[in-house]
Amino acid sequence: MKTDIEIARSIPLLPIEDIAAKAGIHEDEYFCWGRSKAKVSLDVLKRVKQQKQGKLILVTTINPTSSGEGKTTVTIGLAQALAQLGKKTMLGIREPSMGPIMGKKGGATGGGYAQVLPMEDINLHFTGDMHAITSAHNLLASLLDNHIHHGDLFHIDPRFIVWPRVLDISDRALRKVVVGLGGPSDGVPHEIEFSITPASEIMAILCLSKDLNDLRNRLSRIIVAYTYDNKPVTAADLKAVGAMTVLLKDAIMPNLVQTVEGVPAFVHGGPFANIAHGTNSLIADMMGLRLADYFVTEAGFGSELGAEKFFDIVCRTGNLIPDAVVLVVSIRALKRHGEGNDRKALQKGLENLEKHLENISWFQVPVIVAINQFADDTDEEFDFVEDFCSKKQVPCAVVDVWGKGGEGGIELAGKLISLIHNTPSRFTYLYDLDLPVKEKIEIIAKKMYGADRVGYSVNAESDIKLCVELGLDSLPICIAKTPYSLSDNPLLLGRPTGFKITVRDIKFSAGAGFLVPMTGKITTMPGLPPHPQSEFMDIDKNGNIIGLS
Repeated sequence: MKTDIEIARSIPLLPIEDIAAKAGIHEDEYFCWGRSKAKVSLDVLKRVKQQKQGKLILVTTINPTSSGEGKTTVTIGLAQALAQLGKKTMLGIREPSMGPIMGKKGGATGGGYAQVLPMEDINLHFTGDMHAITSAHNLLASLLDNHIHHGDLFHIDPRFIVWPRVLDISDRALRKVVVGLGGPSDGVPHEIEFSITPASEIMAILCLSKDLNDLRNRLSRIIVAYTYDNKPVTAADLKAVGAMTVLLKDAIMPNLVQTVEGVPAFVHGGPFANIAHGTNSLIADMMGLRLADYFVTEAGFGSELGAEKFFDIVCRTGNLIPDAVVLVVSIRALKRHGEGNDRKALQKGLENLEKHLENISWFQVPVIVAINQFADDTDEEFDFVEDFCSKKQVPCAVVDVWGKGGEGGIELAGKLISLIHNTPSRFTYLYDLDLPVKEKIEIIAKKMYGADRVGYSVNAESDIKLCVELGLDSLPICIAKTPYSLSDNPLLLGRPTGFKITVRDIKFSAGAGFLVPMTGKITTMPGLPPHPQSEFMDIDKNGNIIGLS
């Protein structure tokens, strides 16, 4: 059996000019980044804004295993299946981060015959967007420390510097560090944090901006520190916005690539859904919806994280109305939630699927279940899950897009088209923005997670009071939580009840436009496993990368 990278190398790539033409992007509206990648000008949005909007399909999942359930693979395979059925289709997914690639999960370009290409380039540096975001973020951190070093006009309290530094590698040793040691010429000593680049507020800003001017305005609102009299200091105060915008001028343009079967794909932006809002860029969504009849996108992790944030944050920001949701499940994940490996465990694990179906129902968007097939699954197990879905009056299809590409997703695509045309979306948000902060958090915790109650630390209570004083309490909520459980405890599997969500503190993403309650033991800087994927990577004597999955 061929590996993902072997399959990727075996596919002859179409010139990116052909992919752009297939998508309806004109020659003067993109910039080639080699032979098989392109940056797409935002001028496309101006040209197509009067065109009819296509159908918006969101792919999400149940609470996954640590290796994922193939949500990206299903997203790509579904787009290929729709294209095989003669539908003008595009897709949008996030850019991979070096953290998971070098860590436990590996690459994020799909798998088998449902991949975006060139796989190696996309997984390794791609078009430099991650570097641009990292640079813009750390420029602001540097300007903040430089301001303090040169007299500190604003009288910043070093205990309340809230702007971390970032890098796109998982490194737990950098979660809490002290900078400025060595003497007066080396800066003012103070404690700082490091986060991974996907957790940067600038990543969220880039992915929620509608154009360059919106990007600039959002950057200006970033809060980096507080003064001794509790006044916020922003990026605009430090005169950082112009230079940051310059660094991001290319990164804001969506990246155009192709799937194994030549379907145009945007791969743009990469916020994690457990610590940020977890979807590709709004610009890519808006562009794809005007260029295609069907636009397939994904949200990170389960419905209680990525999907909820897509609905309540991204759709609000872009005035988007999703037409359908594809909920990806796997037999192995269901068994994991049943804490076993037999029929009884599968049956118990269906409680987790049941909760995620309930989560989607709160938003009143039609849903279909996609069972992502793995090699050791059986027909009996598929029948068992399909029977459960039938009793819930939810359509269901088994997909094998890893092994068969678009052909393996034809049943899913056909049922999805029927669902969209026969069951109109009545999309609604989960909460009203004018509700108090605690009430918004508790609506998410109780409706999405099934929590019994929410507890707040002393720090969180102080944060809520401050956000009211600063007029930020009407922002939407972006809860940071483990993806592996509906609760904030990753070991609590299935569909737990009677549990409490604990909010440690709340980060203010004033530029991105949301509040981030930090729950449980979640951190914005992941660590590496005992044997990270990087141990298996190398280059052979012919210059070919090996070990990239």
